[in-house]
Amino acid sequence: MQILFRALLNKYEMENTKENLVAKEKDGKKISPVLPAHIKNYLVDIDGTICEDIPNEEPERMVSAAVLPDALDTLNKWYDEGHIITFFTSRTEEHRAVTEEWLQKNGFKYHALLVGKPRGGNYHWIDNAPVEVMNVKEDFWKFNLNRDNVIGYKIPA
Repeated sequence: MQILFRALLNKYEMENTKENLVAKEKDGKKISPVLPAHIKNYLVDIDGTICEDIPNEEPERMVSAAVLPDALDTLNKWYDEGHIITFFTSRTEEHRAVTEEWLQKNGFKYHALLVGKPRGGNYHWIDNAPVEVMNVKEDFWKFNLNRDNVIGYKIPA
């Protein structure tokens, strides 16, 4: 029941984020809308990013994964500031229920959970929208609670 409620809440929250979208045009034609500059659209990995790194081959460990220090406070702060939080993980559809339960049990606020991200790292993101890359290193969440000392780089628009 709680998972169904969370799924409905996530859908409602994602639909409400559409209200923030700003219409865009190029050469008199509509193009994809964008969020205002003050709202960030965070895609956040789970394993090794907000909790200990657990491979898909050991799903029994996902139930009790340890949260990384300051990850919860940072992400919930960003959520409360109006930013969009979407978890994007290499966990599979088989792991969705245990992942949603774990996120809820640990108090993470978020808008959506996307599973099935390709495994293996070495990601190269190609997009027509501005992309800011933050790579999790030691103490990342502590330093980024106030978005200070961001580790990563920004691809120019």
